[in-house]
Amino acid sequence: PRVKLAWAMKAHQHAQVSFNLISSVDPKFLNLTKVDDQIYSEFRKNFKDLKIDVLDPEELKSESAKEKWRPFCLRFEGVVEDFNYGTLLRLDCRKDYTEENTIFGE
Repeated sequence: PRVKLAWAMKAHQHAQVSFNLISSVDPKFLNLTKVDDQIYSEFRKNFKDLKIDVLDPEELKSESAKEKWRPFCLRFEGVVEDFNYGTLLRLDCRKDYTEENTIFGE
């Protein structure tokens, strides 16, 4: 539980920074890592049918989903700092970060 709480706190800090960045800069000119294009390409290869505008928690948290997400994340070990940290995701991208619209992905 303490590790999860620490991850959640770190994820909240990252979410605030990222949200401030994407709110102030046109996202097409924004790179959060040096390998954003590679990450997105790999993401789309592995999760081609995943809707990203409105997320289904089951597609992120179920055991079968975790079996897909783990190998995907491990590809970036040593490439992306904090590659295995949890992150806060808005379930509906059109809405703000609220308790009802936020999920912790780990």
